Amino acid sequence: MTNSKTLRVLIADDHAMVLEMFEQFLSALPDFEAQTAPDLDSAISIIDKEGPFDLVLVDLDMPGMNGIAGLSKAIERNSNKPVGILTSNPTPHVVSEALAMGGAGIVLKTESLKNLTNEIRFMANGGRYVPIELIDRQRVKTRESTGATLSDREMTVLALLAEGKPNREIGNDLGLAEATVKMHVKSICSKLGANNRTQAVIVARDMGIF
Repeated sequence: MTNSKTLRVLIADDHAMVLEMFEQFLSALPDFEAQTAPDLDSAISIIDKEGPFDLVLVDLDMPGMNGIAGLSKAIERNSNKPVGILTSNPTPHVVSEALAMGGAGIVLKTESLKNLTNEIRFMANGGRYVPIELIDRQRVKTRESTGATLSDREMTVLALLAEGKPNREIGNDLGLAEATVKMHVKSICSKLGANNRTQAVIVARDMGIF
């Protein structure tokens, strides 16, 4: 019988070497139980047979995924428990769309396995994980595409705008006067070509910042 503290993880990928690597690594840990599947249909069959997993990781490009659409299917069949994307080099659009669909995050196949256990625990507990290198890469692309550089402070304010926080709360979070926050919001809107804060968030998401 599985220990109640054991995290049940299902990894679906059409590359046998990837599955073997993940399964061997996780199965060697005392608090993980790992299973694998070669495609989305097989993964769903396992979920239907054995019940929802604490975390399911699905390869973005394997059979049955139909791009990002398979993520939504996997989330539904896993009873809305965490499902993340496993991939190598996702575009900003893929990252944004996966999170918008309710995905638990992005796990890069190129990352060190020593980070995998923390990433899995974080997502299994309800967190949404995106590797910092992807965030940095998106910031660079955004700055290049806008033709105007958003400062680090503006990027932070923009992220808080995306959470729906008002200027006063943003100011409290960042230790800034409300007037200073308004100044940053005005600058963000100008650089993104947006008329207001809501439009700025929409433009930023379309550009792959989130």
